[in-house]
Amino acid sequence: MVEKFEKAIHQDLHQYLLGIGEVDKQLPSCPDVEERWEGVANAYIPDGAREFRDYPVASLGWMMYIGMAVAKLWDDEWTIYSQIEDLYLYMRDKRGYDALDEYIREDVLMLRGEENDALEQVVGECASRVHSMLMRERIEPGTKEAFEAYVACLRQLYLFGMAMQLHRMGYHMTRVR
Repeated sequence: MVEKFEKAIHQDLHQYLLGIGEVDKQLPSCPDVEERWEGVANAYIPDGAREFRDYPVASLGWMMYIGMAVAKLWDDEWTIYSQIEDLYLYMRDKRGYDALDEYIREDVLMLRGEENDALEQVVGECASRVHSMLMRERIEPGTKEAFEAYVACLRQLYLFGMAMQLHRMGYHMTRVR
């Protein structure tokens, strides 16, 4: 059940982001960033799950920003940042959970003005889409199935955050002849 749901999220986000030019048809692979998923998720879930009831779109969207930030850190100085055991706490503690999005957009991705606003809109749309899909599943809150579905949402948002940032930095997956 969760695998089918996660695949549907993947397809929806891929089509949406491809349509607005934020990812390529062939999504990138970045093992260093992908391997950090589990540690990031384990650290994030206590905060994200607590906030989900009152702020579900933020709870989901923050993970997309985290995926973008880890990809950016990978590109900048991975030899340094790979040594940080808990990248989520490292970022969260700069300004706190509530301002994590602003910290990542402004201090990690170095976005200002229209670029900052445009990214906020894209991430908000992605998180809203995922939230709508999750609500349509009509999963009973507080169950194992609800937790697994939430984690599936976070995983796809993290991976698409990574894919978007790699695309923005010029990493394009194209066929080599």
